[in-house]
Amino acid sequence: MCKQFAVSRTVIREAISRLQAAAVVETRHGIGTFVLPGAGQSAFRLGKADLETLQDVIWVLELRIAVETETAALAAERRRPIDLTLMRRALKGFESAVKQGTDAIEHDVAFHHSIAQSTRNPHFMNLLGAMGEGAIPRSRLKSIPQGGISEADYLRSVNEEHAEILAAIADANPDAARSAMRRHLEKSRDRKMQSALAVERQVVENRRRS
Repeated sequence: MCKQFAVSRTVIREAISRLQAAAVVETRHGIGTFVLPGAGQSAFRLGKADLETLQDVIWVLELRIAVETETAALAAERRRPIDLTLMRRALKGFESAVKQGTDAIEHDVAFHHSIAQSTRNPHFMNLLGAMGEGAIPRSRLKSIPQGGISEADYLRSVNEEHAEILAAIADANPDAARSAMRRHLEKSRDRKMQSALAVERQVVENRRRS
């Protein structure tokens, strides 16, 4: 696999670890790793049809606020050194992506997934896995203003919020981690709500002019 995908053994181990956390594969020591029956099936999954409008995105953020605030608190109680390493790697990757002018979605997803993995509860990982990158649909919403700031400034602000969450988890402070995650996701929701209002005002103005 290392040769086929041109990656290191560490990357393969991390990928298998995430698949185990998501109950997609099972490793039997001395035998090998096997795909579990029903792997990849989920009663809940976000698709493109679920994220057609800004309101759809706001609804997803409300769900994430409800779930991920407690995910962060549990992560602060249960995280291991490898979890903190993965979070820091995601932050660094996010920063590099912003400098390169990309949307950093891959690293955003990796950060939140590493927090879910830190809980040692596979159901949190399953739920975030079912959401996929659809939970962070920036690539489909680039034409919509992010609260009047540039895309790069917006992303830097997002990663600063990530750093606050990581600091609380690293300090093993559940209350601080819960609060930091809530602030992060509520800010994202509020930005989208402001954007929705701006779009609505523009539609009304266009209709008035026509």
